[in-house]
Order: sequence, then C-alpha cells, then structure tokens
Amino acid sequence: MTADGAAARLWRSFRETAGSARFAQALTLIAIGLAFSVHAATALAGAPGVAAALVVLIGLAAVSLIARWRFVEWYGILPITILVFVAWCAVSVVWSSTTRYSLVGVLSLVAFGFLGVYIALMRDTIQIVRAFAEVLRLLLTLSLVLEVISGILLDLPIRFLGIQGNIASLGPIQGIFGTRNMLGFVSLIALVTFVVEWRTKLSARGLSIASVVLASGCVVLAGSPTTWIALAAAALALGALLGLRRANAETRWRWQIALIATAGVALVTGWLLRLRIIELLDARAEFDVRLDVWREASRYLASNPLQGWGWVGTWPEFAPYAWIEQMTGREHSSALSAYIDVYFQVGVIGVLLFAGLLGVALVRAWLLASTRKSPVYVWPALMLVVLAVTSFAESFALVTGGWMLLVVCAVKAARDMSWRDALARPTPGLAAAAD
Repeated sequence: MTADGAAARLWRSFRETAGSARFAQALTLIAIGLAFSVHAATALAGAPGVAAALVVLIGLAAVSLIARWRFVEWYGILPITILVFVAWCAVSVVWSSTTRYSLVGVLSLVAFGFLGVYIALMRDTIQIVRAFAEVLRLLLTLSLVLEVISGILLDLPIRFLGIQGNIASLGPIQGIFGTRNMLGFVSLIALVTFVVEWRTKLSARGLSIASVVLASGCVVLAGSPTTWIALAAAALALGALLGLRRANAETRWRWQIALIATAGVALVTGWLLRLRIIELLDARAEFDVRLDVWREASRYLASNPLQGWGWVGTWPEFAPYAWIEQMTGREHSSALSAYIDVYFQVGVIGVLLFAGLLGVALVRAWLLASTRKSPVYVWPALMLVVLAVTSFAESFALVTGGWMLLVVCAVKAARDMSWRDALARPTPGLAAAAD
C-alpha cells in the first residue's frame, strides 16, 4: 500500500470514528467531568493544564460536530437570547478596566458554552440525563472518599484541594469542589438527576437508590443554606409539574395562571419574611457576607451602571474587584449572586439579557415538562429552577459547569419550542412559543 493510500485510509478511519455516536458519548462525559471539576483539575494541573485540556476537547468536539453535520437538525439550534448575551459580554472587552482578564473570561464563556451546545446537539435528553448521572455519581463518590481519608483516616486537611476534613463532625465538607456551597449545588443537581434517572428507569433500581442516598448525604454534609432553599424550590416545582401533567389539556392553562399567581405571592412573602427565613436556616453569617459584597459593589456601579466594568467571569485580583475584597476583608471569586455579578460586569443591559435568557429558557422548559408525557422532560425544567434560585446567592450559573448546564437546558428547550422552528415547519400547539 502506498503512503497516499495509507494516509487516505487513516483519514477515513478517523472520520468514521469522529462521526460515531460512541465518540460523541465519550466527549460528552469528558466535557461534563471537566466542567464540574475545574477546581480539582486546576489544583492538579494548574490553569494552563486546564486551558490546554479545554482547547483539545473543543477541537475534538468541533471535528465530531463537522463529521455528524448531516445528522443534526438545524432548526433553532441556538436561542437568540444566548447569542445576544454572549455577544454583549464579548463587546464589553472594549471598555473593560482589565482587558486581558476580560478576554480570558469571554473565551471561557464561549468555550464552555460551545461544549454545552455540542452536548445538546449530539445527545437527546435521555442520553444527557444519563451522562450527567454517570459523571456526578463519580465526582460525588470521589469527594466522599477523599473527605473520609482526610477527616477520619488521616485527620489532616488536603489543602491543595481545599478539603478541610470536617466529615467526622458531620460537616461542612467541600469535596473536590473547593467550597461547601459548590458541593451543595452539584449535589442538588445530582439529586434531581438521579431521581429523574430512577423514574425513567435509565439504571438499575439499586444503583438509582444508592445514588439518591449519596447525593442526599452530600447535600446534608455540605450544610449550605443556599442549597436548602434551592432544594425547597425544586421540590415545589416538581410537585407543581406533577399536578400539571395530570390536569386536563383544556384546563391546564388555568392551572398555569394560578401557579404563576401563587409563585408571585410566595416570592413577595419570602421577601417580607427573609430575615426570619435566614434565622431558621442559621444563615445570618453567610447573608451578612453577601450583604457586605453587594453593598461595596453598588458603590462602584454608580460610575458604570449601563455597561458595567467589563466581563471577567471569575473575579481577578485587580481593581475594582480587589478593592471590594479589601473593603470586605475577605477574598471573593464572585459577587455571590449571578444577577448582581452580571449587573456589575456588564451593567443594566447585561443583567436584562441574562434574566431574559434564563427566563425564556425556563418558560419553554416548563411548558414542555407540563405537557410532554415522558418524565425526562422534567429534568431541564428542574435544572433551570435550581439555577434561577441559586443565582440569587451564588454565581455558579455564569462559569464552567453551571454555565454549560444552563446552555444545555436552554438549547434543548429552544429546539422543541422556537419561533424560528415554527416559521420553518408550522406545527400546532407548543411550537408557537416566542424566543
């Protein structure tokens, strides 16, 4: 065989591999694993190592996407809300006070967003739920093993991972995620994923039960007040969805309106009773920390309220972020609220775009979950509820795994309910939803 023939054969073999469903499945698992273990990966390989892994992963995903191009339905693949929000964040590099860090932040936003789009395009919702379940099961198990080694077997903290070794005193623990709040967030989305996996019979009954126990245990040991509030919201949303799914199609819209009114009343009541709720959750210290950060951030917003200080994602150690840390006396990697973080970084326009992105995605996913028969449609809706509620007290939805999860859910919801899809392929009912 000639050299040209061997090269052609090798190229053909590579194309077949890159275009296979198994290759897409492997990339999906690796992408989810990297996105939700950035803290541990950075501790082990450093930021350059994580960046290199991300570049390689994006390259492979791009090759896979090209190889499977003809199998992708391109109707409404990307919600306009995502495109506009990312574009505004990219434009903010022009006026950013930290141009280099803004460029890195935008590249990170685009990178994890691209991986989210790839997952949503290459895998159906059942496959996505299974992939998240497999990865999160592994990450939570690894977290508990390391916590046991640190807190019981060695009785020493694992400092480079941020593990304090408090499991013997029943927490709070951090696992491989750096903070108890991040562990609580990951454990909560894992818990919801495992429940959906159980209901859709994607795994053996024993494994599903063990997974639910694992995630529940991590939620308890994390001891994150934010997670408890998000868990309550997810439980209420699940109950509402189960009721709506059983309602008659003719009267479901009335129940939807009643539910919106009830949610509005609940939000107002929660705001009025916020101090009492904080005391019940023993979260006064955490709330005071957030209040200090928000108060300091508001001082600097007055000079750039419309466009913000420029997108950076995770806060760098430079002004004005270093000034806020200096005034609060603590290091912060975010504003401890996705909405305030977006407002601070890309201004009023940015927070409106982000709220629109999250709101439109949630409405679409909610309508799908309340009308489609398969339980798997509940998963994107509950994920978006968790993200929306958690975003009031954390900025997880703006970076790495949280942002990728938001993009996955938004794209999956948009592909089933897009006004562009309705124009291209007129269908009755749900396809008339607006972008």
